[in-house]
Amino acid sequence: MYYYLIALFVILLDQLTKWLIAHNMYLGESIPIIDNVLYITSHRNRGAAWGILEGQMWLFYLITVIVIVGIMYYLHKAAKGKRLLGISLALMLGGAIGNFIDRVVRKEVVDFIHTYIFGYNFPVFNIADSALVIGVGLLMIQMLLDERDSKEKTYGKNGTHRS
Repeated sequence: MYYYLIALFVILLDQLTKWLIAHNMYLGESIPIIDNVLYITSHRNRGAAWGILEGQMWLFYLITVIVIVGIMYYLHKAAKGKRLLGISLALMLGGAIGNFIDRVVRKEVVDFIHTYIFGYNFPVFNIADSALVIGVGLLMIQMLLDERDSKEKTYGKNGTHRS
């Protein structure tokens, strides 16, 4: 249940920030937060990451439903006793549902976080995207920890094989 609260928090924060952008900024408007680094820019995306597959909403609906079901399955099946895994899956669930709501309601995703990282004009993103990326990053850390634990069980902490 705790993990679903994290997902709900992500969804609510994501939808609130998107609503604020959609209702208070015109499309293309940009507000500097830190010059040459961070801007709030009203942007819309009718595709996936970086606008790929624009206009293929039926595909996004199908993929997102499959992903949401898969994440919920793993939350119930694999996250028991693995807090980091549960948090990572909760963040991914919240992010997936946040962008799914946009696609269903608006037929596009509201993006607004615009960064220039080391001079690179990074594509505009949103809270749901951030939650997805952080969730995937935490999942990778969990996988590395699991791999290390598996090797320790097989070879012991000093690296020798245990019989």
